[in-house]
Amino acid sequence: MTEQKVSSLEIKLENQEEANQLLGTHDKHVNIIEEYIDVQLHSRGETIQITGAEEEVQIAFEVLQKLQTLISRGIRINTPDVVSALKMAKNDTLEYFLTMYEEEIIKDRSGKSIRIKNYGQKLYVDAIKSHDVIFGVGPAGTGKTFLAVVMAISALKRGEVEKIVLTRPAVEAGENLGFLPGDLKEKVDPYLRPVYDALYAIFGMDHTNRLMERGIIEIAPLAYMRGRTLENAFVILDEAQNTTVAQMKMFLTRLGYHSRMIVNGDVTQIDLPKGVNSGLIHAQKILQNLKKIAFVEFQSSDVVRHPIVAEIIEAYGKEN
Repeated sequence: MTEQKVSSLEIKLENQEEANQLLGTHDKHVNIIEEYIDVQLHSRGETIQITGAEEEVQIAFEVLQKLQTLISRGIRINTPDVVSALKMAKNDTLEYFLTMYEEEIIKDRSGKSIRIKNYGQKLYVDAIKSHDVIFGVGPAGTGKTFLAVVMAISALKRGEVEKIVLTRPAVEAGENLGFLPGDLKEKVDPYLRPVYDALYAIFGMDHTNRLMERGIIEIAPLAYMRGRTLENAFVILDEAQNTTVAQMKMFLTRLGYHSRMIVNGDVTQIDLPKGVNSGLIHAQKILQNLKKIAFVEFQSSDVVRHPIVAEIIEAYGKEN
């Protein structure tokens, strides 16, 4: 077994503020980098010394350089930024890291810029910009729903569409909708919480409710889509793995002129009755080669929640 050559590189710091952001509160970012890449970081005055195997040291050096560039541009970095850079370095996509911060999709209601967070999200947003029908397939926590809603709001604000339609199939995840109070829409609403959260983050609750009252934003169960033609609309189907083949065909054929359609789902979380085929899996098989339809597959490395979530997803994937 060949012993790896020990190497050392230094990062020069401009000032204490840059050092604080790079190192993180109580050296949080240092700990994350050391754990993720297996290097040692030592802060000495105006330098950070990186020590370890030559290849790992080079990766850590490039990650810190990219983060430094963000800071020099006036972008305040936090833990998700560090984790994204590390994941992209491991996946050989670090070259796209800075470009993610060059484009602001939209601002939330507090004025904070919303940007893509990893390479998977970049591919997803690029696909939404260039196609009318987009499938986002992958594990929970990759930002599919949030980004879809953000892109829909952005299109609405630019006048590209007149309304946003958000829907999902009325299938329970281990619970029985029949015992919940209210009509079908009221029963499904709690399952659309991620959609509401995204809308509230950008518009606020009051403005979102006003837009819903005016019919500019419509949130409804998939069954409500039957018989309609959706024109001048940005349409999002969430939890698409729980559609039947017939429901998926019904939904996709609702698309009218000047509209865009996003279908999101996770094929590892199908809650359909045993023996019922998933419309999402079926659509992947028969529509994959249609040039006007884009399929973007997210990986566990694209998860933007706590870093351990990606490891949990991988562990369950191996068991299956």
